[in-house]
Amino acid sequence: MSAPTTMRVFIPLTIRKRNGRPKIVPPADVVPDNGGVDPHVLKAIAKAWSWRRKLESGAEATIQDIADSEGFSDRYVGRMLRLAYLAPAVLDKLLIQRMPPAVSIKEMVVAAELPWFEQERAVFAG
Repeated sequence: MSAPTTMRVFIPLTIRKRNGRPKIVPPADVVPDNGGVDPHVLKAIAKAWSWRRKLESGAEATIQDIADSEGFSDRYVGRMLRLAYLAPAVLDKLLIQRMPPAVSIKEMVVAAELPWFEQERAVFAG
C-alpha cells in the first residue's frame, strides 16, 4: 500500500462580524492585495459610465430622470457623472493598472473638469 496523500494546510484567519455579516480577517502581518484601488472608486466610475450611456442612448432624457430612477438627488448625479469624462490615461491607471489615486472621489470629480493632460497629475500626484 502507498502512503496517504492527504496534506493539511493551516491558515491563521479570524472571522469577525461586520455590518451583520461574517468577514474573514487575515493575520496582522499579511497585507491583502486588493489591487490598490478602493472599490468605492471603481463603483463610482462604473455608475458614472452607466449614467452616461443612458443619456447618450436616450434611455434617460435628463439627469433628473436618472436621479429619480436611481433614488439620488440630481445634484449628486450631475456631480458624479463627471467621472465618466476622466482622461483615458487616468482611467487606464485606475481600472487596468489598478493604481490607487492620491485623492478622494470628491477631488477626482473636480479633477475631471481639468484638461486631460492635467488630470493625471491631479489624480495621482495629489
